Amino acid sequence: MDQSLLVFTKVAEQKNFTRAAELLYMTQPAVSNYIQTLEKNMGIKLLERTNKYVRLTKAGEIVFHHAKQILDLYMLTDKLIDDLKNTASGPFSIGASYTYGEYILPHKIATMLKSYPLLNPMITIKNSHEIIDLIQKHKIDVGIIEGEIHNQNIKVIPFAIDELSIVIPSNHYLAEQHEIDPLLLNSETWLVREEGSGTREMQEKGWKQLGFEPKKYMTLGSTQVIKESIEAGLGISILSHASIKNELKLGKVKLFLNDGFPISRNFSIITPKVDFYTKAVEIFIESLL
Repeated sequence: MDQSLLVFTKVAEQKNFTRAAELLYMTQPAVSNYIQTLEKNMGIKLLERTNKYVRLTKAGEIVFHHAKQILDLYMLTDKLIDDLKNTASGPFSIGASYTYGEYILPHKIATMLKSYPLLNPMITIKNSHEIIDLIQKHKIDVGIIEGEIHNQNIKVIPFAIDELSIVIPSNHYLAEQHEIDPLLLNSETWLVREEGSGTREMQEKGWKQLGFEPKKYMTLGSTQVIKESIEAGLGISILSHASIKNELKLGKVKLFLNDGFPISRNFSIITPKVDFYTKAVEIFIESLL
């Protein structure tokens, strides 16, 4: 690994030579020597430093941005080589959309860890757009999203089908109906996810299929809150079958089986476009396919 780049990025992040030296277990003069050597080799000043502050020059901002990427590649290379020599182990980061992450992923992780107990998955649950953003910023190793994505910088592997239906309280008047004019549903209060959610996209697709946009809707931040709100009689929604298995079994909610439903979407694995995955990521992806 290029030690001068490592020292430079640490100083830039800490905005202080002394704190950077402490974190790197080095002396402050040694840190200063690395910075001076890097600036000499590049032929330009990278840091403005006084008794009061340390900050990046314009050139320093450019070097810092690319140095982070170079150091990440060094770390990935080391990890890939280590994977070839040793049993799969250690941490890796997974990002998953709410429906998959909360209702399906825990069971997949449990199965994987029975065969690979030394793996240590770190899981982030956010909406699909946020997971895509984390992948693009290389903040997570692998993501799982709902719905479609078109991005040349991301590898997309559809791996499962999810079905969604209209979900109503078990004591709702529609529970005894088999056929009604879809426009009657327009008078209901619809409980929906926030913009950027894969479920919200499917809810909007469902309304379009029904031929209207709701007059009244309430935006809620998670599927769990929507389910509780349906049970409380606050409204109806369009939700994944995977998220309501227990509630259906206990009779807390019912599906309203209107024409054209259920509607379906893909669950997709997303990763940065790279030539090699770490062994941990390879094992995780294989466990889903």
